[in-house]
Amino acid sequence: MTPLVAKLLHGLCMVAWWVIRRPFERKSKRNVLLRDAMDLREKAVLGVSFTGLGLIPFAYIATGFPAALDQAFSPVRAIAGLLLFVAALGLFYATHKALGRNWSVTLAVRAEHSLVTGGVYRFVRHPMYTAFWMWAIAQSLTLQNWLAGPAGIIGFGTLYLLRVGREEALMRETFGSEWNSYAARTPRIIPFAPPPRAR
Repeated sequence: MTPLVAKLLHGLCMVAWWVIRRPFERKSKRNVLLRDAMDLREKAVLGVSFTGLGLIPFAYIATGFPAALDQAFSPVRAIAGLLLFVAALGLFYATHKALGRNWSVTLAVRAEHSLVTGGVYRFVRHPMYTAFWMWAIAQSLTLQNWLAGPAGIIGFGTLYLLRVGREEALMRETFGSEWNSYAARTPRIIPFAPPPRAR
């Protein structure tokens, strides 16, 4: 494993994520939106996350900039990061498959929206966020650069902190006691962690 191979394989995983998501994105557009929370705040946090997980690592992979911030390369770290990214891709696919037409890139409620509690949703309430955290950590391991590596954790972490509460409020408003019961027994993003009491 070399730095160049690690970068190229990380980039390939980024492309694989898009390949996984694209067909589900097309299918979800066929289901009518009843409520969409795509406001300025939502656009901003999506932009920050995309910058950290997409733009900065892509620029680093394509150009090597900023090479001055490169760390001493560890093949073991890079391999661990790539394995974690592959696991994240598997979780991405399982999450999209479980959601079906309920999936949306934004906070949204669609016609015939149902509360999904099966598949990977038996283990965590937000497996998509779990997968993005795995990706962000994988990026910090594989792209061993003080800017490109942690950019994913900062970018996605910003989205997560500013969005998860709004998403859960929307689910509570839409599904009421059904959501509260599900949230009370299911951890938020870490499987098998004791869930906090639903608010």
